[in-house]
Amino acid sequence: METWPIFSLSLLGIAMIAVLVFAANLSVKKLVGIAAYFNLSSTFMGMTVVSLATSIPEITAHVTASVNILGGRLDMQTGSAIVLGSNIGSDVVQQTFIMGLVVFLSGTLYFRRYFMWKSMVPMIASTILCIGLGWDGIYSRLDGAILFGSFILYSLYLYLDERKFYNAEDNVHMSEEISESIPKTQRQVWIDAGISVLLLMVTVLAASQVLSITEIIVDRTNVSGSLLGVLTLGIASALPELTTALAGVRNKEAGISLGTLVGSNITNPLVGIGGGALISTYAVPIPLIKWDLPWEAVTGLILWAILWLNKGKLGRKEAIYLMAMYFIFVILRSYLFPVDF
Repeated sequence: METWPIFSLSLLGIAMIAVLVFAANLSVKKLVGIAAYFNLSSTFMGMTVVSLATSIPEITAHVTASVNILGGRLDMQTGSAIVLGSNIGSDVVQQTFIMGLVVFLSGTLYFRRYFMWKSMVPMIASTILCIGLGWDGIYSRLDGAILFGSFILYSLYLYLDERKFYNAEDNVHMSEEISESIPKTQRQVWIDAGISVLLLMVTVLAASQVLSITEIIVDRTNVSGSLLGVLTLGIASALPELTTALAGVRNKEAGISLGTLVGSNITNPLVGIGGGALISTYAVPIPLIKWDLPWEAVTGLILWAILWLNKGKLGRKEAIYLMAMYFIFVILRSYLFPVDF
């Protein structure tokens, strides 16, 4: 691929991204069905199982990049910039454009007060934690352990809270798509789990190809690796969350939609960045700390404030504001931070 023209590399990269997203989507359906088999509420599923499953593209990209960085097959600064930009770019597009699009298409979405405190506040806190840990220009293995450990503790808290307040009616699956994916027997659970593992292997292989192609394009064009990650890989990586959230709204499963979008913005930094840093450590691009993460934190706070003032309601007017914030982010990011280091 080293000698391929940019156009051919771009087409191959798009094809690999399509394979990655397709495999991730199929894996999500299987994992959601398995979670439902064990009687987990739709909101809890969205916050944990589904958000983790839809974050497969980001997580596999981090693991693949970190292993290659550790093995000397990927430049540390370039690799770090690509996967970190993709991760945070995915979070920003979910928190602004995709959230706005889902609300706009559904007309209105309602957030319960407890959801705002137990889910949205941790989402904002995880972003602020990433800013603090990356301020020195590196995500060390200790930083990775703090991020990954925070996810484990938060998931444990959610599970204990779920078991304490779970009601049978919380698990009424109005989505035909979700209902059809629920295994009927324990044998089918094992079969679906096996299929999910195979699909995860496909995403790992696709992510490896995408990273290699992106590194070549960055080297040849001198385009910022993190900017390329934000504008291309970040959007592509967010497609599983988009399709899952839209399916939830279409089938009146608001818990899945809200839990997926908010939960993914907790999972991506804590598991993706944390897990990757545990493997290889990362060099943190300047735009990530000075623009991407602060913008994500500020838009999260704005979203929380709007919901608090509107008593948990998001309508089409607020949806337009959210989508506009994404385009402002992209335009200013491209103008103010054209280079990474």
